[in-house]
Amino acid sequence: MEHEYDQLHELMHKHNLLSLFEHLTFREKVRKVLDGLKADKDSGEYKYARLQMQRLSAPACAIMVPILGLGLLSLLASLTPEREATVEVEVVEEIEPEALDEIEDLDDEPIEPPEPIEMDDFTPDAPMTEVTDVMDAPTTEVSPKPAEFDAVALVKSPVIMRGIVGNRSPGMRGKAMGMYGGSEITEGAVMRALRWLKSKQQSDGSWPKTKPAMTSLALLTFLAHGETPASEEFGPTVEKAIRWLVDNQDASGMFAGRDGHNYSHPIATYALCEAYALTKVPMIKYAAEKALEIVIKGQHPSGGWDYNCKQTERDDTSYMGWCVQALKAAKMGGIEHPKLDDAMKLAIKGMQKNSHPQGGFGYTGPQQGGLTGVGVLCMQFLGAANEGECRRGLEYLNQAATFKWREPWGRSPVYYWYYVTQAKFHAGGSTWDEWNRQFAMELVRNQTIMKGAADDGKDMGYWTSPAKGEYTGGNGEIMDTCLCTLQLEVYYRYLPTFTTPKAIEEDEDLVSEMDEIEVEITI
Repeated sequence: MEHEYDQLHELMHKHNLLSLFEHLTFREKVRKVLDGLKADKDSGEYKYARLQMQRLSAPACAIMVPILGLGLLSLLASLTPEREATVEVEVVEEIEPEALDEIEDLDDEPIEPPEPIEMDDFTPDAPMTEVTDVMDAPTTEVSPKPAEFDAVALVKSPVIMRGIVGNRSPGMRGKAMGMYGGSEITEGAVMRALRWLKSKQQSDGSWPKTKPAMTSLALLTFLAHGETPASEEFGPTVEKAIRWLVDNQDASGMFAGRDGHNYSHPIATYALCEAYALTKVPMIKYAAEKALEIVIKGQHPSGGWDYNCKQTERDDTSYMGWCVQALKAAKMGGIEHPKLDDAMKLAIKGMQKNSHPQGGFGYTGPQQGGLTGVGVLCMQFLGAANEGECRRGLEYLNQAATFKWREPWGRSPVYYWYYVTQAKFHAGGSTWDEWNRQFAMELVRNQTIMKGAADDGKDMGYWTSPAKGEYTGGNGEIMDTCLCTLQLEVYYRYLPTFTTPKAIEEDEDLVSEMDEIEVEITI
């Protein structure tokens, strides 16, 4: 596998397959294919040319075969000797037609149209959440009405958005928000944040400071909203971010510019897996598989992970959280690895190792605290929501976790809230309803809004952590804004895990195949 990955990496640099995003003229395509056929047979140019010839052969044959068949029939007809034809003719007497009855004039009666057929309204199964204290919330721009599936511009290739990512489709976001408690107000905050993140993207497609991690987090916020390179407003932003990640992955599968503990790697793996799930671009899959290989090889026999995906006896719950999210995204997106399912099962034991008997998850051992949200969410993602450690952890969060911006919970509240919001969403029921009433309006009220600051005159917005000592590795507002935005996208980012229970101990598939939705995107 390593040899194949090295060949793929060489191919990436000799011929960037992300040129699938680019639009070449017909003359440029022909010249590119002819030059490629003359190149070395092991080169990327030659493989690209062969691929294009194979793609073009089917339509060419479909045109030429009928033409050749007609030509052959004409040739055979011309070679056949002419023979005189004899036709017998019979003369019959002329028969006079019978007289037809006179046609009565029709009355000018109006034609009644058929009764209209009632169609099922595409409305949520549950009403939109009632927003209280609206006067305390900032003025909110309402996001555009979700488009129909066939309304995506510049369509080139169909993609199936499967199972738990299906709600990101344009026609499903509004329905999901209504079902799970979102509103036009929360969506307005999301749109402002996406425009702010777009404005902070650098010319090379990355975000500062820790480029691999921040670029991946920012990309995840756009993907969570269902944005792809085909999107009208954010398409170029998404495309440049994907390009940067792929171009900055080295031969080993790591990413240039990573942080000291290399949180960047599992976060980048997570983003690439989701990018492939929404685009199906082959080069993204190759990069994601190469990154996934490092995550799986770095897993300890205990099921946990440590900094830099190194083999040690230290199981770091915070680092493990990103590794598990990467594994789940790989499974959802169809990223292939022979040990992926085994790694997910083993990861349950890694989380259980750091669980507290009375409920909660610790940093590197059985403790209670802010990282409990990490442990609960990961076990939900791994199909172990009914395990005692997960249930007791959720009970601890119900008692201890709060969402008050001016009285933040723990030393790293934004980081903790990112996990708690998702964990409670996947728990559902009253647990989610109570949390949703706390967190949503608190986030909206505390977003810093920049009126008319976008290039098109629309509002932008961002967040700054309420905890001055929260560790962000110098990434500050970019990281805070990404994590807050992902929380407000929770309504449609994934289907809740409680709607598609899978018993991992029975070796059932970890990904639901329900609710497949076909959409069209540009690649």
